[in-house]
Amino acid sequence: MINKLIQTIQNRSFIRFVIVGCINTLNYYILYVLFMSLGGLYIISHSAAFIISMVGSFYLNCYFTYRTKPTFAKFFQFPLTYVVNYSVSTFSLFLLVDLLHFNEFLAPLIAAIIPIPFTYIISKIILEKE
Repeated sequence: MINKLIQTIQNRSFIRFVIVGCINTLNYYILYVLFMSLGGLYIISHSAAFIISMVGSFYLNCYFTYRTKPTFAKFFQFPLTYVVNYSVSTFSLFLLVDLLHFNEFLAPLIAAIIPIPFTYIISKIILEKE
């Protein structure tokens, strides 16, 4: 089990995935802060920023992470990778803000880290298939 984890971390596509994830998280966070500053509720701001940043993530993962051609089929399957991501990050955000009373601007950064391994595995399956 540990050898498999080490192989995954050493995998170049995983490293590129983490880089794309950092870019995507920054994009998401900028949009989240923008929507919050316009008076949005944190869950609505989170959802809107999440959807917009997911489109950018699709193209970055196709071209940079997995070096594959984006297709309509992959584009419409790609949101499936984010069902787990969205569910885990939204639940984490709720826990952090409403139950643990974290700052609404800090909590999304923490909540974004938790679903990374799940999203990598699912996106790899969808985007690398021909």
